[in-house]
Amino acid sequence: MEPIKIVVRYTDGRTIKGYTQNFLPNKPSFHVRPFDAANINESAEIQINDLKAVFFVQDFTGNPGYKENKQLPEGKKPPGRMVEVTFKDGEVMIGSTMGYDPKRPGFFIFPIDPLGNNLRAYIVAQAVNNVRYV
Repeated sequence: MEPIKIVVRYTDGRTIKGYTQNFLPNKPSFHVRPFDAANINESAEIQINDLKAVFFVQDFTGNPGYKENKQLPEGKKPPGRMVEVTFKDGEVMIGSTMGYDPKRPGFFIFPIDPLGNNLRAYIVAQAVNNVRYV
């Protein structure tokens, strides 16, 4: 499996940017090699229960000044169902999901803004305050 660029966000606000090759949503942990690690074999084990979300990104810097579009572009129909996710820290994400089930430990969301840095995100259910269909 090729390394995938991710940004890991903890519920306590910490962030790790790096690469993973073993993230699976049905496993309790995975490994991340920090993007700035001096040693290619350096990695950290991440416990999913400690996280807010895992963001699969285009690059690690993104565009801090970019204002993400939270409205579906006119004429576009995303796969799955549109949801608005409100995290316990107040952040709101809007996107489509194919597999939201409140009984599961998490779910994937595909942001609606094609120009944003996030390609998809795995949302950890215990970090969410509310999910509503839009």
